Amino acid sequence: MADALDHGMSRSEAVVWITGLPSSGKSTLAARLRQRLASAVVLDGDEVRAALDMHGYDPAARDAFYRALASLAALIARQGVVAIVPATAPSREQRRRARELAPRFVEVFVDTPLAECTRRDVKGLYAAAARGAVSTLPGGGAAYEPPSAPEVVAHGGEDERALARILDLLRS
Repeated sequence: MADALDHGMSRSEAVVWITGLPSSGKSTLAARLRQRLASAVVLDGDEVRAALDMHGYDPAARDAFYRALASLAALIARQGVVAIVPATAPSREQRRRARELAPRFVEVFVDTPLAECTRRDVKGLYAAAARGAVSTLPGGGAAYEPPSAPEVVAHGGEDERALARILDLLRS
């Protein structure tokens, strides 16, 4: 029998929150997951932040943004669409609140070493943090709390086993 998730008959109302340090591979994994799902939308943290004109990075602004993003993802998921959210959400509390709102929540931790994230950083954020020009970058001056019990751990955005595990969780 054909896979319902791959052929337009998604049984899933879910939020797949992909967290990790900046430049860890979150967006890459999200795009690869979206390609495998019939009914899904990617809510990239950077794109949603720009669309909502929420540009602050102090703790209060971050919390407000992640509350808004979690609410939007849950709203979309309740419509029968898998909401894929590649967004750092650096605190466990931010992700816990997102989990509470979602009809179903799959937390994916992209576990990429800081040195590799720094090497991949096309925006130059880690270099700016090293110069002291940016103090709000998770992993580069600001705290990042890795998930304590994610449903899936991915090693970069190209991790095929992690992708398969996510799909298995959405099917169950």
